[in-house]
This record gives sequence, structure tokens and C-alpha cells, in this order.
Amino acid sequence: MNFLYILNIVIALAIFNVWFFRYNKKTPFRGGDASNLMQEFKVYGLPKWMFYLTGSAKILLSIALILGIWFKEINLFASVLLSLIMLIAIIMHIKVNDPLKKSVPALTILFFLLTILFNSI
Repeated sequence: MNFLYILNIVIALAIFNVWFFRYNKKTPFRGGDASNLMQEFKVYGLPKWMFYLTGSAKILLSIALILGIWFKEINLFASVLLSLIMLIAIIMHIKVNDPLKKSVPALTILFFLLTILFNSI
């Protein structure tokens, strides 16, 4: 299996983990003092609909990453959009003056996505 395909799967599983299994759990990476994902969006000053839109986009784009193993165009599309979402996540952490540690998951996924992009062009 190609290393880039492994990155696709790792990214997708990480996002599934956050949005399906850890969405209602406190982690050291939540923005501000949020104890779950919904509260994290409140910390950032984002409306409730943005929580649902972001979650849906991340899940659908993660599925697209997995499909992208077989369809290069889908992979590029999903990688670009998820990179943008991860960049916004980092900006949100900066907005609320979070320590760098809280941005590590988004930075890591962004790095993986950029690795996929630069090696797929």
C-alpha cells in the first residue's frame, strides 16, 4: 500500500474518531475551556449551524479521502477543502489565544494533507 494512501486513511480515521467517538468528551486539545465539541464552537463564537456544517463537511470529506485512494480527482478535492478547514481551525485557536499545544492535531492533519497534495500534483 502506498504511503499516501495510508495518510488518507489515517486522516479519515482521526476525523471519524473526533466526530463520532470523542465529540462529547473533554480533551487537552479543545479550544478554550470547552469540555466537548459543541462548546468548542461556542468558545470560538461560532453559531450552532456552523457546528453541524463543519461536522458534516469533515465526515463527507473524510469519506472522499478514502474514495480518493481510487479516484485521484476526488482525493485532490477533499485534500484541498480539508486543508482549508484545518487552516481555519488553527486560526480559531489563535483567535481565542489557545496555547500552541491545542493546535497540534489540526497542524498535524494539515501537514499530512499538504503532503498528499504536493505528492499528488
